[in-house]
Amino acid sequence: MTSITAYEAGASQLLMGNEAIARGALEAGLGFASAYPGNPSSEILGSLAEVAKEMDIYVEWSVNEKVALETAAAASFAGVRAIVAMKQNGLNVASDFLMNLNLTGTVGGLVLVVCDDPSGLSSTNEQDSRPAAKWAELPLLEPADSQEAKDMTKWAFELSEEIKNVCLVRSVTRVSHARGDVRLGELVSPNREAKFAPTMLGQFTPLLVPIKHSFLHQKVNKVREIFESSPFNWYTGPERPELLIVTCGSSWYYSLETVKALGLESSVGILKLGTTWPLPEKLVQQHLARTDKVLVVEEVDPFLEGNLKELVGDTFSALGPLTFYGKRSGHLPSFGELDPDRVMEAVSSILGREKVTVEPDYAKKAQQLTGSLVQARMIGFCAGCPHRATLWSVKNALKLDGRGGFVTGDIGCYTMGLGPTGFFQLKTVQAMGSGAGLASGFGKLDKLGFDQPVLTVCGDSTFFHAAIPALINGIYNQSNFTLIILDNSATAMTGFQPHPGTGASALGEPAPSVDIEGLCHSLGTRVEVADPFDLQDTTQKLLDLMQDDGGVRVLISRRKCALVRAKEEKPAYKVWVDSEKCRGESCGCARLCTRIFQCPGLVWDDESHTAKIDEVICTGCGVCADICPASAIIREAA
Repeated sequence: MTSITAYEAGASQLLMGNEAIARGALEAGLGFASAYPGNPSSEILGSLAEVAKEMDIYVEWSVNEKVALETAAAASFAGVRAIVAMKQNGLNVASDFLMNLNLTGTVGGLVLVVCDDPSGLSSTNEQDSRPAAKWAELPLLEPADSQEAKDMTKWAFELSEEIKNVCLVRSVTRVSHARGDVRLGELVSPNREAKFAPTMLGQFTPLLVPIKHSFLHQKVNKVREIFESSPFNWYTGPERPELLIVTCGSSWYYSLETVKALGLESSVGILKLGTTWPLPEKLVQQHLARTDKVLVVEEVDPFLEGNLKELVGDTFSALGPLTFYGKRSGHLPSFGELDPDRVMEAVSSILGREKVTVEPDYAKKAQQLTGSLVQARMIGFCAGCPHRATLWSVKNALKLDGRGGFVTGDIGCYTMGLGPTGFFQLKTVQAMGSGAGLASGFGKLDKLGFDQPVLTVCGDSTFFHAAIPALINGIYNQSNFTLIILDNSATAMTGFQPHPGTGASALGEPAPSVDIEGLCHSLGTRVEVADPFDLQDTTQKLLDLMQDDGGVRVLISRRKCALVRAKEEKPAYKVWVDSEKCRGESCGCARLCTRIFQCPGLVWDDESHTAKIDEVICTGCGVCADICPASAIIREAA
């Protein structure tokens, strides 16, 4: 990542949206930052961690998003400006605390950044987090690019302190992970006189809920007035547009490109809103009164569209009849990302204009070029990934057991175990920790005729984040399942951030390491540890645990992530294929190594019609030597 403190105020720097958010927080005098890693939000805290010593601020990777918000709130209660970052799934985890924090309020500026992921590019859903701001009655800002990401974050701290409450900033993948020029401001030192000093009895407690709720309404009304003059809202277009586009976030650029591509600058106006909750009602009414057709362009759900319609319903006599187009009308989809083509199609349909299309020859050539450069394939585990080996043993153990056992899955790299790279072993995937929770439920169905062995997998970081309560629930209620903890010593999927079991802090400094094995032992459950690269031992231990039927059992499958190993140690083995032993298609194994096991380090040689090792990709784990029925894969000490 780029250093966010490398340039002086007034300079322009090319920054990722998440880096710009971090820079904005520093320009606001940030003193405390917390987060749980999750794409597309991870780089916010990562950027702050890199400069934490230089700026003398506190930065932590928390055990989960709820705790992250709680620690940041503590800093705010003590008068320190704090930021907490998370992806959309994490907002669900933090919402219990958030829906009480909004009533008690804050002291130092507290900004909650949530990064949504339209199309679920790195997520299990594409949840739109904006309704949470409405439920919690908290101000919501939506940046359209890196510059706004920085400026809005900085302004959000000011707003938070003015209303004494949390302020939400909602980004999306295309803002968080896009880069743009950002004009930098001055870096500001944080408040170093932190002190917890409540000004009234029960200030930070649920006492007098109705009164605090009424205060919250007053704060919302104050925010609405502030938003009326916000520099993040503006209009471009004719005085009385034939069609008014109301948009926010990255959809502003799709709308702008559409109007320019269709040559509609003189007939279509665009109202860009950066403050989307509560709506700046006077500003919005002023522009709605200029037209009778409104297209709302936003991602993902019709949140802005619905709020505009509510406003029109309340002020119908002043605005007159309006026709709304957008997601409810079917002109734009209520799922997935938007792009200029989709917006262009909607505008063309509404106004009866011909859509600007790409020349057929150009489209054909582009498709041919990308097709020749990009190999179509499923996502898969890295070469030498211990998860592949673990799931291979799981597959074999379930087959040997023969009772129709299955695996409930969880969130992490191992989520790919639902596909061919994990031999289709994961049968459920919902949320972090839910695999163990489901297993706890399945394991209590014996009175109802259920007799299948239940396995569940979770990663080491997920174990600390959300699986421990489900494990305790299973032990307490005497459920019958086996928990497999895939301990690869990293939060690998989101960028190798440390967690409580790695022995390192967010700054890379030594930290106490929570012993997973010892923790599970302390709960009174049977615990086994296996090296996933030892397929025979892992398979046997899984089989023994499944056939134990003695309540909850735990297998810790421990081996460092292949990418971590590559940085720390040399390959243990040199692996090669004996072409004389490899019989190719005539082997009868259906090319087990390349078609089924699917390690990227194993490839098919079209000339010799045998398997071979790609020495550039191979990590030297040697597991493939154990799965070849012809013993054609040779493993030698490196």
